Amino acid sequence: MAYSQQITCSPKDKSLFESKIDALQEVKASKLGDTLALIGKSFMGIPYVEKTLEIGEIETLVVNFSGLDCTTFVENVLVFGSMLKQDQRSFEDFVKNLETIRYRDGEINGYPSRLHYFTDWIRNNQKKGLVKDITSELGGVALNKPINFMGTHRSLYPFLANEANFEAMLRVEKELAEEELCYLPKDQIESKEQFIQSGDIIALATSIKGLDVTHTGIAIHQPNGRLHLLHASSKNGEVEISELPLADYLKGIKSNIGIIVARPTLLSF
Repeated sequence: MAYSQQITCSPKDKSLFESKIDALQEVKASKLGDTLALIGKSFMGIPYVEKTLEIGEIETLVVNFSGLDCTTFVENVLVFGSMLKQDQRSFEDFVKNLETIRYRDGEINGYPSRLHYFTDWIRNNQKKGLVKDITSELGGVALNKPINFMGTHRSLYPFLANEANFEAMLRVEKELAEEELCYLPKDQIESKEQFIQSGDIIALATSIKGLDVTHTGIAIHQPNGRLHLLHASSKNGEVEISELPLADYLKGIKSNIGIIVARPTLLSF
């Protein structure tokens, strides 16, 4: 697939890409998950910036290494992982892989084509062969919940002022309403954390009406033997490893009900 020409990227970020891909050449580990964890750690200290993709008046493929939100952090980790897997080094390859991961069926086609809801992101990237949702294998439980936060909070999303974008997102949400959400309850995480691998994608399921997920990051096992979260933290303002183990970290989030776990496979690359 030819990469999209609709790109927003500063000269600084293009330079940061060159530095990053050079620095990552020695990162490969024997396991994909360990490689992804090492890539994730290479972003530590990068500032957290919210709404990094809400730029301009039309949807473009935003490339930004200077500031990351939780989703763009995960996407960048996967993209660099896929590039190492394929021995790719060009910016054009980066852009192609990013478009594949970020957009529905791998192609940018306006604002509604972006995978805004993370459960939708997981399902679509599973369909592409890039990840596998393993939540049910861990003992996850099913939840039927309307996912319609964007449609019911239109004013929070500038792109939804456009009527065509709004109507398209309502159609997306209608389809999502037919999907079952599976999550591992928070009180079961500690007993199951040995089955979660470093490099797995962790999404925080929520009780907030209309939302599926509030945050995401990368699982990482620490020397203390516990599972922690490597993530772009809004609270501390940068990419970091959670001070507390994941199970304990979630106890401090009242709206959290548990996690969804997706294991990167990158099989289609």
